[in-house]
Amino acid sequence: MTDLRTLFAPTTRLLGAVLLTASVFAPAHAAEPAAKPAEEPSTLILSDTLHYDDVKKQSVFTGNVNMTRGLMTLTSDTLEMHEDAQGGQYGTATANKGKVVTIRQERPETFELIEGKGLRAEYDGTKSTFDLIGQAVVVRYVCGKPFDTIRGERVRYNEKTGTYEAQGGPNSAAPGGRVRSVSEPRAKSDAAVAECRKQQAAKKGR
Repeated sequence: MTDLRTLFAPTTRLLGAVLLTASVFAPAHAAEPAAKPAEEPSTLILSDTLHYDDVKKQSVFTGNVNMTRGLMTLTSDTLEMHEDAQGGQYGTATANKGKVVTIRQERPETFELIEGKGLRAEYDGTKSTFDLIGQAVVVRYVCGKPFDTIRGERVRYNEKTGTYEAQGGPNSAAPGGRVRSVSEPRAKSDAAVAECRKQQAAKKGR
């Protein structure tokens, strides 16, 4: 296929408007509730270049990649995505040397922001999981303040259940290759949420 870099200037930002990207990072259909499937949010991907292979069902985005899907955003230097024969979507995001991949998931109803960073990120659409690999760090913010932090070589976040798994190793973000988890008492988190609700109500009352 024609490399888009031959058609556009290097500074041009391209929108990946292909069918595969419209469903990227969407859960497998089998995982949808039988009664009323949840409406999938639209996906927007900006990058400097895009190479799409229709035969392999593969898209490769490079250069200042920024993906937005609903309340989730991902930034990386390269994003490779493919779809299997069953329709499952998979993605791998990588960062250049000295940089990291960043994933942010907002939860407005609880005033939370989940932020994950790592040298590489992998997504399994059949399981709705993100794996941050290499110097992995996941932080949960409540009302803009950090409350829980997990460090390891690999940290997995399940976007459906909001659960985490972590593994240590030689490339862990924690000393000694261990997993390091710091959590604030639940009472502090609840108090922060209550304060945010109070401030929100006060703004609406003005």
